[in-house]
Amino acid sequence: MFYYVLKYVLLGPLLRLAFRPRIEGLEHVPSSGRAIVAGNHLSFADHFLMPAILKRRITFLAKAEYFTGPGIKGRLTAAFFRSIGQIPVDRSGKEAGQAAIREGLGVLSKDELLGIYPEGTRSHDGRLYKGKVGVAVMALRAQAPVIPCAMIGTFEAQPPGRKLPRIHPVVIRFGKPLDFSRYAGMEGEKAVLRAITDELMYAILALSEQEYVDRYAADVKAEEAAERAEAGRKFPRMPMS
Repeated sequence: MFYYVLKYVLLGPLLRLAFRPRIEGLEHVPSSGRAIVAGNHLSFADHFLMPAILKRRITFLAKAEYFTGPGIKGRLTAAFFRSIGQIPVDRSGKEAGQAAIREGLGVLSKDELLGIYPEGTRSHDGRLYKGKVGVAVMALRAQAPVIPCAMIGTFEAQPPGRKLPRIHPVVIRFGKPLDFSRYAGMEGEKAVLRAITDELMYAILALSEQEYVDRYAADVKAEEAAERAEAGRKFPRMPMS
């Protein structure tokens, strides 16, 4: 119930008024039946803008950190995400990935709409990164079409580290559903999963027109963090006199 109160009464109208998002290709999202909407992930605002404009309810796999924060703020954040039907996913380790797949398949088994970000994390620099193969596994096991989606302008509206979004034009673009039924029964083949995921990421790239990086975003983030830490050790800040 709270999901629909947010969508139609509280948050949805506010987001539409503030951002006036331009929607392209909405007819590609099926009005019923199971389907996966897979998109780029540029901003925290993505979690709210896409559900606000879709006619159907969509359930996202959200990172577990949204549900485990400390203090009053953490409890409020967790309660908010639970109330709108989002599913916590622990992103650390192989077993965690399997748990995410099980949760996603549970949504699809009810013929619902599942939202997922194949990059596995928000882009920290606005580029599109290599996709993880979990989306391919779910598409094959659930026999579900995958609708590529591009969020455009949300990085400028709320880049990483910015708590409140600024007003900025936003475009939400959906592509034609991708049918991977030709690979039915091959979800155990690594090469097949990689091919499916790369085809999906290419479709997202064509919609978003981002620069593409053929590496996992999490790896690039970790390397850059290590470089900053190393630079800090070599050139520590001098105390102010």
